[in-house]
Amino acid sequence: MYQSARIGIVSVSDRASTGVYEDKGLPALKAWLGAALHNPIEFVERLIPDEQPVIERTLIELAGQCCLVLTTGGTGPAPRDVTPEATLAVADKVLPGFGEQMRAVSLKYVPTAILSRQVGVVRGSCLILNLPGQPKAIQETLDGVFAAVPYGVDLIGGPYLETREEVVKAFRPKSARRE
Repeated sequence: MYQSARIGIVSVSDRASTGVYEDKGLPALKAWLGAALHNPIEFVERLIPDEQPVIERTLIELAGQCCLVLTTGGTGPAPRDVTPEATLAVADKVLPGFGEQMRAVSLKYVPTAILSRQVGVVRGSCLILNLPGQPKAIQETLDGVFAAVPYGVDLIGGPYLETREEVVKAFRPKSARRE
């Protein structure tokens, strides 16, 4: 039997949060995670503006109830892009490898990936990752980094996330695997 997992998904966008256009980040995150994980998932969704205090409050709230929080949007160099600052402000630990790998994955597709400031952090027993804003980029990035997420969640006391290998194969050391 698979453990259930509560996962926070946050779309950070001034325009989508005010209804100027339809948010596509949250549906992309739900679709990818639903296809990738065997675990029953309870999604906790938020669509919020690019306001650092709002992002920080949202991340603090979700980290208190979720094992994983994925954000989409607000990671570029524009003045209103403050998702990484908010994420770092609430972090207990920074995991630099996630940001490095997310940019490396994206660079295979677009040269502007070097402008991204995505980060991965731990707050309490929650892993928080900043993803790009476009659905195609969300999928490419998750395809490239998610193999490390289940073991990361294990290490901080979260549920045992089990992936569908046809989507992504989780990596765990032999000593951490459950049969």
